[in-house]
Amino acid sequence: MADVAVEGKLVQSVSLGSADSGFTDISGCRISGVGILPNSTVHFEKTCRSFTCSIDRAVTSTGCGEQEECDGNGRCFKNQICTVTGPTVIDFQGQQSSVTDRCVYSLVSDSSSGFEVLANFQERRRRDVSFLDSVSLRPAGSKVYFRLEQGGRIKMNETVLTLNSPVQQFEGISLSKDKNGLTATSLFSGLKMSALFDGYTAQIHMRVPVGSAMEGLCVDSRNMSSAKLLDLSSPSCERQYEDPVDSQIECNMITKHCNLLRAAPFSSCNDDVDPTPYISACNSTLCGYPSADGLGCQFLWAYATACRLQSNITLDRWWSNAGCSEPQAFCQDKLCSDHEFCGRKHSGKTGCLCRALFASKYKLSGTLGEPAVCRKNSGSITLVGCLLEEKGVDYRVLHLNDRSCRGAMDEKNHMVTFSFDSSNTCGTEIMNNGSQINYKNTIMTQNSSDVITRHDQVFIDFSCHHTQPDIKIVAFRIKDNSVVQHIKSGEWSYSVSMKAYENAAYTRAVISGVLLNQKIWVELKTDGLDAKTIAVVMDSCWATSKESHDSKPSYDLIKDGCADPNDGTVEVEGNGAGTSTYFSFNMFEFSGNSGQVYLHCKIQLCPKQEDNCIPDCSDEPKRERRAIRRPLKIRDTSFISMGWVH
Repeated sequence: MADVAVEGKLVQSVSLGSADSGFTDISGCRISGVGILPNSTVHFEKTCRSFTCSIDRAVTSTGCGEQEECDGNGRCFKNQICTVTGPTVIDFQGQQSSVTDRCVYSLVSDSSSGFEVLANFQERRRRDVSFLDSVSLRPAGSKVYFRLEQGGRIKMNETVLTLNSPVQQFEGISLSKDKNGLTATSLFSGLKMSALFDGYTAQIHMRVPVGSAMEGLCVDSRNMSSAKLLDLSSPSCERQYEDPVDSQIECNMITKHCNLLRAAPFSSCNDDVDPTPYISACNSTLCGYPSADGLGCQFLWAYATACRLQSNITLDRWWSNAGCSEPQAFCQDKLCSDHEFCGRKHSGKTGCLCRALFASKYKLSGTLGEPAVCRKNSGSITLVGCLLEEKGVDYRVLHLNDRSCRGAMDEKNHMVTFSFDSSNTCGTEIMNNGSQINYKNTIMTQNSSDVITRHDQVFIDFSCHHTQPDIKIVAFRIKDNSVVQHIKSGEWSYSVSMKAYENAAYTRAVISGVLLNQKIWVELKTDGLDAKTIAVVMDSCWATSKESHDSKPSYDLIKDGCADPNDGTVEVEGNGAGTSTYFSFNMFEFSGNSGQVYLHCKIQLCPKQEDNCIPDCSDEPKRERRAIRRPLKIRDTSFISMGWVH
């Protein structure tokens, strides 16, 4: 047995018998001092190259491809970048696709480790154009999501994180924040990944192994359907909308602007990073969406960042020639609510503006907020903060009729609420138009002593009202001793009831037969009215033998708010003093009729601050005082009725 070695390295062992004669061919190939037998292959892990020696001793080799690197352990990597800006995804291969809905998508997903990067898309100024809104990362082997949001906010699940040092570690993720935005770095499956997010653009930078089994839009942007994650999206995220074409957009000018990516200084990077998908994304987005919020420079900045990350090429002061400002994260530290996005206002300053879907119902109705909310003793109205921002209105200068009553902004949703109640009316005007009691107030801007103003003047009337009770007639046997009428007016509601009692203390309801000439006490009571501002006035009460209130014969019990002097049994208590009133009379029946008695009362709501609501019944004898009463302002007839059947 003989060992064959090349430069001390064993190539083959050959058995040589004593009877053998002649020669044995042990020739082969030699690469970098390493012998290779014919028809065999040797792999060099440090260089990721494989050499094959053919049967006729010819050498061929394979290794990492163009722009690929060897990690020294036999794996080839490519330094790649994925750019997500506006609705566009430019994947690791330079392929471009656009997201057309408002769903959540997977950008990078590694099934072996569980690591993933997600992108959430939302609309902004138009309902039919989606934009990248946030980026979420889940570390390998973790159930925690880190969410990078506009304004530089970072959430771990639903908890907002505060970075107290330049770089902080959370669950295997390194997080940092600077003037250019947020950066998250993570290791998974031996790979290093960095995600940069400036509030408008995300760029995923990593060394991707050749033949990787990773999935997501960054791996193949054309595979939209499999990357969409409906279980993490809103139920209506796939619904499509169509807004009117913006006639002010000039596509020719847009094309000229986007083609700057082929001119200096960008051209110095064109051989390393293909500008074509960036130019295409720039054109398709800006030709259908207004060039607001720095969008015209957004695609140029994304390309410049890709050059720096992928090829270590810095495009010096590219923004000067492009008419852009020096790059920095847009709306840094400006935090908006879910129905808002941070954009540039007409004034040039940034603010939280309404997303198009949220704002559509208000703009369609031409309002700045919700309808007034009216409760028993209070009223309020809520304006939408982002609509005020768009109008250039500072909510802090708005007030009600009383200048001390100002709006309160909800710090979470930025809604601004103005309110008044019975303890603080805020200058609310109470008016009676006959059919309604109206509570009216106005939201307005404070008077300015300046010669000019650059803000819209605000004057918004809102009101709540009580509707006077409608006619309601109920006939029943005496065991049903009360009638209740429920009245609803807008968001305010109240009820009026009339109930009969056997005693003056109003504690024993009439539950059995009523005798002729028996004393009956009647309570007319309301529920749901504010006794501080409203009184109930019983204008008149009368009886009929038929159900209709205007049938004949009829018999008067109360006229002009006072007991009719023709019936000496009638007594009236508390009329116009509060939200309840009382009277009593002796029971009777109509001569020659069926024994049915229907009692009707005409009532009116009276605003206390407008009128003295108590009728003026003189102390003269009942039969002589009819003409000495001051009439009330009663301009509408309203009734409540009850009846007895003998």
